Amino acid sequence: MPENMTAMDGNTAVAYVAHATNEIIAIYPITPSSVMGELADAKSARGEKNIWGMIPTVIEMQSEGGASGTVHGALTAGALTTTFTASQGLLLMIPNMYKIAGELTPTVFHVSARAVAAHALSIFGDHSDVMAARQTGWALLASANPQEVMDFTLIAQAAALRSRVPFLHFFDGFRTSHELNMVKVIPFETMREMLDEKLIAGHKARGLNPERPVLRGTAQNPDVFFQSKEAVNKYYRELPSIIKDTMSRFEKLTGRKYSLFDYVGDANAEKVAVIMASGADTVEETVNYLNKNSNEKVGVLKVRVYRPFSQEDLVAALPKTVKKIAALDRTKEPGSIGEPLYQDVVTALANAFKAGKIKDMPLVVGGRYGLGSKEFTPAMAKAVFDDLSAKAPKNGFTVGIKDDVSNLSLDYDRNWSIEDKDVFRALFFGLGSDGTVGANKNTIKIISEETPNYAQGYFVYDSKKAGSMTVSHVRFGKNYIKAPYLVYKAHFIGCHQFSFLEKYEMLDKAEQGSIFLINSPFAAGDVWDRIPAEVQEAIIAKNLKVYVINASEIAKATGMGGRVNVIMQTAFFGISSVLAKDEAVAAIKKAIKKTYASKGDEVVKKNFAAVDATLAAIEEVKHPGKVTSRIKRTCAVEGFPDFVKNTLCEMMAFRGDDLPVSAMPLDGTFPTATSQYEKRNIALESPVWDASICIQCGFCSLVCPHAAIRIKAYDGAELSKAPKTFKSAEGRGDLKGMKVTVQVAIEDCTGCGACVYNCPAKEKAEGKETLRKAINLSDQIPLRETERENFRFFMSLKDAGSGLVNRYTVKGSQLVRPLFEFSGACGGCGETPYVKLLTQLFGDHLTVANATGCSSIYGGNLPTTPYCVREDGRGPAWSNSLFEDNAEFGLGIRLAYDKFREEAKVLLTALKDTELKNRATLADEILNADENDWAAIEQQRGRVADLKNALAWAKDEQSVRLLTLTDYLIKKSVWILGGDGWAYDIGYGGLDHVLASGKKVRALVLDTEVYSNTGGQMSKSTPLGAVAFFAAGGKPLPKKDLGMIAMTYGNIYVASIALGANYQQSIKALAEAEAYNGPSLIIAYSHCIAHGINMTEGMNAQKKAVNSGRWLLYRFNPELRKQGKNPFVIDSPAPSIPVSEFMLGENRFRTLHKSNPETARRLMKLAEEEYKWRLSVYRQIAAMSCDVPKVEEKVNSLAPLIM
Repeated sequence: MPENMTAMDGNTAVAYVAHATNEIIAIYPITPSSVMGELADAKSARGEKNIWGMIPTVIEMQSEGGASGTVHGALTAGALTTTFTASQGLLLMIPNMYKIAGELTPTVFHVSARAVAAHALSIFGDHSDVMAARQTGWALLASANPQEVMDFTLIAQAAALRSRVPFLHFFDGFRTSHELNMVKVIPFETMREMLDEKLIAGHKARGLNPERPVLRGTAQNPDVFFQSKEAVNKYYRELPSIIKDTMSRFEKLTGRKYSLFDYVGDANAEKVAVIMASGADTVEETVNYLNKNSNEKVGVLKVRVYRPFSQEDLVAALPKTVKKIAALDRTKEPGSIGEPLYQDVVTALANAFKAGKIKDMPLVVGGRYGLGSKEFTPAMAKAVFDDLSAKAPKNGFTVGIKDDVSNLSLDYDRNWSIEDKDVFRALFFGLGSDGTVGANKNTIKIISEETPNYAQGYFVYDSKKAGSMTVSHVRFGKNYIKAPYLVYKAHFIGCHQFSFLEKYEMLDKAEQGSIFLINSPFAAGDVWDRIPAEVQEAIIAKNLKVYVINASEIAKATGMGGRVNVIMQTAFFGISSVLAKDEAVAAIKKAIKKTYASKGDEVVKKNFAAVDATLAAIEEVKHPGKVTSRIKRTCAVEGFPDFVKNTLCEMMAFRGDDLPVSAMPLDGTFPTATSQYEKRNIALESPVWDASICIQCGFCSLVCPHAAIRIKAYDGAELSKAPKTFKSAEGRGDLKGMKVTVQVAIEDCTGCGACVYNCPAKEKAEGKETLRKAINLSDQIPLRETERENFRFFMSLKDAGSGLVNRYTVKGSQLVRPLFEFSGACGGCGETPYVKLLTQLFGDHLTVANATGCSSIYGGNLPTTPYCVREDGRGPAWSNSLFEDNAEFGLGIRLAYDKFREEAKVLLTALKDTELKNRATLADEILNADENDWAAIEQQRGRVADLKNALAWAKDEQSVRLLTLTDYLIKKSVWILGGDGWAYDIGYGGLDHVLASGKKVRALVLDTEVYSNTGGQMSKSTPLGAVAFFAAGGKPLPKKDLGMIAMTYGNIYVASIALGANYQQSIKALAEAEAYNGPSLIIAYSHCIAHGINMTEGMNAQKKAVNSGRWLLYRFNPELRKQGKNPFVIDSPAPSIPVSEFMLGENRFRTLHKSNPETARRLMKLAEEEYKWRLSVYRQIAAMSCDVPKVEEKVNSLAPLIM
């Protein structure tokens, strides 16, 4: 290990110092800052103490606004307090930030800077969030790499205490927050020396205390408010000097020197770039290279302290020779004369020139780079300097994109590189959830700990938790690596999924003579002709050494499932010779034990077995030196829409960076029904239907999370055109006389196996059941060609069965085409079956308002989206606003639809006596239509189509107006979707208000009992005793009963469902919620990978939750009150297994028994008592008679039932 350094990322560096130097930490999850809170919580749960020997209190709040309010309160009481956030989360904190700064209260907020959602959400890094806070009165301190993150966390804490000005410490989201690099850890002793105890005592002395009462937070009138605002000026005037002194003290203690502005480059430079955060390191490396290897005289001014912006220090730091300056901003402010840093640099230099402090005014231009984590490379930095050499450099330029609309972008040479030839570079292409990223993090730690090398790692993945490609960028060498950009020339490339060869370009980044390792189901002697021709060409042209290993087979044999991570990691070490093989294996096993110990000895043993089986299974491929493959890599095919071909296919192939501005929609609007074009082919095994065993129940289709298995009934005459391998069976029951097929979309299936696990139909041989079912898994690759054609034919068949079976049954619902298909959700996802079912029941007239979270990511994350349309082009309309406002957003849509329908009816009523008097009967039918089922809605569509034809030639104002509103005469169903983090926590206030509005909105809460999308943090839905991030010691409090709270209004339809426990109850509840003439709330138990279960068996986990009494099935229908009946009905069976059996079956509960058995036993006992008590209360409510007068109007309260 070099110089006693440790490999860590920016988030870890913050958590280490912040936990050590604070007493109260208020947190809330938001990507990419969540890890800081997770680590702080875990430290306190383990009993780790701060530098004063106390364990900091870590508390999760319901939102970032709540976290900042808690921080404000703790600060007001005199505690050292902090929080972590990003993006919209920081925006929610701004009101409190004004208060904290106005009260001169020292604190530090740590921000992994992330794009603020505008035309689209982005979880990735830029400075739009930080720049929104620059007028709050906070100091802004920017870190460029993990070492600076650690150092500035402490410097900010010390300077805040001394100045009484709060600090916002920020660094680039993902690029710095998640980059692993070598960090010199600050000892606690140094922290103690940096933090003045007298200043801490002064802060505590100013805290509110009834022993020395004061009043803070007054309301002021115009007579004194202005003066009070100006009274703080001296604190801000002194702040630059205080920060400089603090940095000087830090240098004496650690040897690491920082200034407000640090200049790097030629002392006589004429061209200088001004920049902050990670981009500064990229420009610094570029500057050093250009000054050494060319005639350039260039420099970079690295902005450390952005607020207060010290004009004097900026001018002093610049070389006197500078003539041209480019100020680079990682944000965009539409409508401004320039971005923030540019404006500040221009103003500072203009003031200095006016005051005579500089002789000549340099030319200053501004530019934008890196929005939404767009790459910023040395080649792009060079382009900025090249443009400064022009007679008229561009102002307001962009770099890193091709802007063919505004023509603001700078051209750059993509092949220009400054990579150190002595640095080893590797790329690992994995599949989300296959463990590749985690294994490579361990690889970096192994290299940094077991060799004298420095190491760096960065990991590229999209917003999905699983199922999409991940790319790990790893560097290591003899010197510290300062390269905050991706690897573009690699000595080693690992392809961890064979299907990637057919989809993605990987070898364009391979160095000549480098190594290519493939996880292949084919042996070395057979694999060559299975490799696409384009890949063969690259292998030959670059003289690559190719190795294969059947990692998937080893993973399967050793019980690892689809996790090939440690196998491919071991193979890397075996081939690359970074470490001796024995040393590598020992180091890998050491890392496995550390990483997976909490998951149990069995998991560790399986990983060990996988490692032991790896080295002997590696084979070198001896190819013929010529292209022999008939396989071609392609995305766009004949028949694809132009937008899909030209834009989405480029994004699917990971070439989205090359798309020009003109290829993008202006306002973020994208077409639906695009996931059908992706064809991910990620399943190793896919389901195969056996028609001879099938009972046509529909269970396989119902539980499929990705709508990859379908059922259709059709006229047998259509089989005359069927492919030879197409299967069918005679229809049963209501489908008698028809043909029925259960068909798999093999290229879209994830291979989760849920359909097989839940299939009830088993083969019988000699009167006994065998292991074979009506659905069975088989290797995907041999089936792909035939099943692709079969699915294509299946989709062409005319549906003749969906109207013959009651849609509100399992079988009937599954005969309807799902309008939500092939999403990017995890294999075996527990949420998507509900969403898919929703579209089968109401999809043709459905509008979805989706809270940010898992459901918005698998529902609306580019490049392809799963909501789709039926044959006539109708289907769900979908939109996402924010995390916290989804209920209100959905209500707004409902109000608009109602208003449009109201106006359309008024106009139609008026026109039926004038312009439409010849169609008065049609008008009356439309006005009086009953649209309570799908058939009636279709009839209304026909009437409205006739109305449009009747109005087509009308010229009068009322008719023209009505024509724009006719679609709203057809029923629109508005469903508000989101997870428990939204419904129970951040959006609860809005949800409560919307449900209390009486409007016809329906809320579907996909309850995973954690914040699933941000990685599994505790919500108020998390059950008692569960371990989650932010609840590392087990949640000590019971789950919030959202359904009971809603029922107290008395006029809200409420249901609690669990699809795996009772298919029909779920369907019935959704149907009743839709039919109810008022607000509805459905709480749907959704198993999740965060639960630590086998996702194949997720539906069984739901069943166990219900059978143990931990999750109750019930329906509360206020309509029953009108009939004199009890509106509350329990649908759960009596508990048949103990709660402990359920809890011990899931790792989220089981892990506490390993880390803290005594606490686990105590919480389990409390949980059992809690669920028994809850069931008793609910049974009493359900048993109550309803001997009250029938209520014709909406009831106002459930109180009579509860009392």
